[in-house]
Amino acid sequence: MGDSIGIMSLKGGVGKTTLVSSLGSAISDFNRRVLLVDANFSAPNLGLHLNIVDPEVTLHHVMTDVAHIKDSIHNLDKFDVIPSSIFHKMNISPLKLKDKIKNTKKRYDYILIDSSPALNEETLAAMLASDKILIVTTPDHPTMSTTLKAIKLANQRGTEIDGLIINKVHNKNFELSTDDIEDTTGVPVMAVIPHDVNMLRALSEFTPSTDYKPKSEGSVEIKKLAATLIGEKYKPKRFKDIFSKITPKRHEINREIYYHNVFK
Repeated sequence: MGDSIGIMSLKGGVGKTTLVSSLGSAISDFNRRVLLVDANFSAPNLGLHLNIVDPEVTLHHVMTDVAHIKDSIHNLDKFDVIPSSIFHKMNISPLKLKDKIKNTKKRYDYILIDSSPALNEETLAAMLASDKILIVTTPDHPTMSTTLKAIKLANQRGTEIDGLIINKVHNKNFELSTDDIEDTTGVPVMAVIPHDVNMLRALSEFTPSTDYKPKSEGSVEIKKLAATLIGEKYKPKRFKDIFSKITPKRHEINREIYYHNVFK
């Protein structure tokens, strides 16, 4: 039975959907069967990230019982995708999501759920459908306020947040530090991904960034996170990766703690 991982943020523009596709690709590199689900019903764009522009059958059709979920699955080279309809006129009940995808867990090792970037019923549905939850944030005060709202919502539902992903980091002194973010939220930071224009280039090529520039700082960090989430050990291929094991940063220690708590 596969695990479902919700990738969430209550603010657009943090790179959540880009991370979903890249993390899915990175997990598949460890020989895992991966399914990506676009649960952003109001403004879906996961399909567009992967050149699935106007699919005939989508999650919207599944949610309204027009189609079976197996007919909404698009097979790509490394993983499968269930897109949602960009131009939809269907009234759906988002809270049916968990029930609709439960049978797919038999076919996949991991299901990544891309949620709505808003405090609404769609976000709640994604939370309820997820076995694990990661929240994507950027190191600034406005995004941090929405991150705190997401954590509060999860706590109200008795749902534990497994970790934070800090994305689009410029390493400037005006940004919130990893320590600041972790101390404020009370949630461990699991990955710190630097800003990289190659992520935008990858998007223009409809390619996960981990495939477009596999040796970039951001790609390596995503691969390390992927390994931790599935109980694998990332094998350093660069000298700086070996050196970082000698003097690990806070998020690297958090990944090690997570690995031992969950898989040991």
